Amino acid sequence: GVLLFAKNIKLHSMLRMRWNELVEKREYVAVCEGVFEKKEDTVVSYLRENANNLMYSTQDPSGQKAITKYKVEKEGNGYSLVRVEIETGRKNQIRVHMQTLGHPIVGDDKYGYTKNPLERLGLHATCLTIMHPVTKELLTFRSSIPAVFRKLFVK
Repeated sequence: GVLLFAKNIKLHSMLRMRWNELVEKREYVAVCEGVFEKKEDTVVSYLRENANNLMYSTQDPSGQKAITKYKVEKEGNGYSLVRVEIETGRKNQIRVHMQTLGHPIVGDDKYGYTKNPLERLGLHATCLTIMHPVTKELLTFRSSIPAVFRKLFVK
């Protein structure tokens, strides 16, 4: 998937300090277990970390607010291919929200998967749009959906 690396420590610091204001879009695809009742929705909750360093979703506003939009793209063979856009970037946000919906991400041993036909985590970063902290140029980086994800939905 999409990864962003800084070429030097100065640029790294600029990105790190202003990440949330520089990022315009973060999009992923996820292969989730089961078939979603709601094919498109926005999940809003607060995320907190337990004593075992696992994140969980709550409605208690003392946690970090997390906003995840999703849309089911394909369904079949007991799985759903879901396009996900996050408005906030919290630790394990997508994984926790999919688990909360009752559709854990395939291969996610921390957040409730039951099968792993991909032999990897079924989460892939497909798009990152960010404003360059120095030039102010809007940059978009894309990655295609892995073929192994698509194979699950071929009849």
